[in-house]
Amino acid sequence: MKLSQFKFKLPEDQVALYPHSIVHEYTNDDGTKGSFRVTRRDECRLMVLHKQSQRIEMFKKDEKGNPIEGEYLDFRNVIDYFDEGDTFIFNDTKVFPARLYGTKEKTDAKIEVFLLRELNEEMRLWDVLVEPARKIRIGNKLFFDDTGTMVAEVIDNTTSRGRTLRFLYDCPHDEFKRELFALGEAPLPHYIIDHKNAEGEFDRPATLEDQEDFQCIFAKNEGAVTAPATGLHFSRELMKRMEIKGINSAFITLHCGLGNFHDIEVEDLTKHKMDSEQMFVEKEACDLVNKSKTEGHHVCAVGISVVKATETAVGTDGLLKEFEGWTNKFIFPPYEFGLADTMIANFYHPLSTLLMTTAAFGGYDLVMEAYNLAVKNGYKFGCYGDALLIVND
Repeated sequence: MKLSQFKFKLPEDQVALYPHSIVHEYTNDDGTKGSFRVTRRDECRLMVLHKQSQRIEMFKKDEKGNPIEGEYLDFRNVIDYFDEGDTFIFNDTKVFPARLYGTKEKTDAKIEVFLLRELNEEMRLWDVLVEPARKIRIGNKLFFDDTGTMVAEVIDNTTSRGRTLRFLYDCPHDEFKRELFALGEAPLPHYIIDHKNAEGEFDRPATLEDQEDFQCIFAKNEGAVTAPATGLHFSRELMKRMEIKGINSAFITLHCGLGNFHDIEVEDLTKHKMDSEQMFVEKEACDLVNKSKTEGHHVCAVGISVVKATETAVGTDGLLKEFEGWTNKFIFPPYEFGLADTMIANFYHPLSTLLMTTAAFGGYDLVMEAYNLAVKNGYKFGCYGDALLIVND
């Protein structure tokens, strides 16, 4: 397929800047007003695509099974489409606070440093991206706190924006990591933190609340620099309801990287190369998933990262295999999936690889029809946006 086939007009106000939440307003004794936001991660909207019947569901139903216009399905309804013995596959990667801001020695120029991965624990070496990159050369030192305790030296150029930093911090490794991450913030995508209000001012910085909101409740294995966004919709209450209903939860790990947000620069999608991401599939997950599949139950992939990982680790017999390594799998239509028969996704930006994988799973025409309805009906897009369930009936 061609890149241009995934272009559509997305209104700016339909890009979610916050997770689904309830805003409470209050009035102080002196008459001043304020408000606070309470996240309701499992109450975003849910749209359901039926692959075989080519139906799209958006609304809740009355007792007679008729859609109730204006009463949209919410994410808590997702378990209504599953039964005892079905298995959800989650990505339990844990996002670390990868975005830091430092100053360059002598000039005090403000520099954004985005941590990608640790290269060497003993030497405190990190692979990073810097912005503005033109100001940062080998030998430069960057300071990250007022006391001058956390300092890094640039020791190599890796790409146009990439650098290798050596942190000059002499202490046990656990203490170093703790102090380094304390200086960072949740690595929200730039389409959120670069949002501007009507006056042209940046109005959505990362907050302390994002440290929790931009993290799945089941996150366990540290290594991601962006969240597996579809997993963000699952609350502890919803997970408990799944458990009570007899729905299994299997966990794999894929450390999500920034390649998901890179622009595609070729019209022919077969020529696009994805960045590699580290992944792990262990025996416990394989046993749960394969038992469900062989017994004829549904296997649901939660998010694009899970689809990518499971399609990397699935065998020719259609069963999940143990795996430890890296994947740069890029899935776009047409593609024959080997493992999951259902999936949950978010609504993604135009021209994104995430949209392309969704279209490969649900069928290009049906998914693009769903996106058209989502735009018309005010659904929210992006990592904090609404959700799409694709079922095979």
